[in-house]
Amino acid sequence: CYSEMELHQKIIMELTEIIARLEKLSSESKALWGTMSAQRMVEHLSDSLRLASGKQSFPQAIPEDKIERMQAFIESDKPMMKNIEVNFAPKTSELRNEELELAVDELVIEWVDFEEFFSENPDKKTHHPYYGMLSYDQWQKLNEKHLKHHFEQFGI
Repeated sequence: CYSEMELHQKIIMELTEIIARLEKLSSESKALWGTMSAQRMVEHLSDSLRLASGKQSFPQAIPEDKIERMQAFIESDKPMMKNIEVNFAPKTSELRNEELELAVDELVIEWVDFEEFFSENPDKKTHHPYYGMLSYDQWQKLNEKHLKHHFEQFGI
């Protein structure tokens, strides 16, 4: 577990890199695949952090006997598939924020909340509809995979 100062430094380092990439986006940025707008993608990243922090939940979307294999994927070097559709991230959901910059601000808040949640609850596991109950380390790996997937989607 991190001291408050270490946690603060860790969050700053992670967010500095994430924001630097997101700053390459504009409201006109087009995805290399899929139908998400840049802002929808950023809000989708916030949604996944809300899942990780236990603020939002969705029912289990796959059979229990497939969870072990899905969690093994998190540990693998395999990338997420392009054009994957998941029932908890509808393509047509309305945007929450008035502009892309506000969506990035929301993502920063959700990232800090995620880190603080697990700093205060290091042994806690939270539910993902496709991966089951995940620990902080598993969420970190999934977040990394997820960010990479969407950054590649937008060429950033």
